[in-house]
Amino acid sequence: MSEPTPTDAALHSDSDILQLVSFEIGPEEYAIPILAVQEINRMMSITRVPNAPESVEGVINLRGRIIPVVDLRKKFGMDVSEDSADTRIIVVEVGDEGRVLGFMVDRVNQVLRLGRDIVDPAPSVSGATSADFIDGVGKLDDRLLILLNLDRLFADTELPETEIAQAA
Repeated sequence: MSEPTPTDAALHSDSDILQLVSFEIGPEEYAIPILAVQEINRMMSITRVPNAPESVEGVINLRGRIIPVVDLRKKFGMDVSEDSADTRIIVVEVGDEGRVLGFMVDRVNQVLRLGRDIVDPAPSVSGATSADFIDGVGKLDDRLLILLNLDRLFADTELPETEIAQAA
């Protein structure tokens, strides 16, 4: 009896496939792991928080939970634009302690399944610490997709949810 030959399905196991949610901020397209996403919401009323970091827009009350909201345009040093009908808040869980936060994006595009073999490592940009939160760049047919590492992206963001929750 001979050894079984690997099938195409066996060669491309689930660990070789990334499941991502893609979204736009300005002219660029980004993606994050779908498992980090708790929900995606239309824009809602955001309550400003005094003395919050510049990138923190404020907090929202989501079914009784107080969640800080970060504007990724500000975090990435982009020009701030008016919210549109496509603007969304993506609620995610980050870090080992499971912090829940939302971040604003210009538009949510789609859920993608992307093979790891078409993802290049993050480019090294000399002297730029802003690239530290990029896990890689996916090469799709006609576009590039920047894969974000949420833990590193929000590691240095001081979030006001603890102070707000205590005050409430």
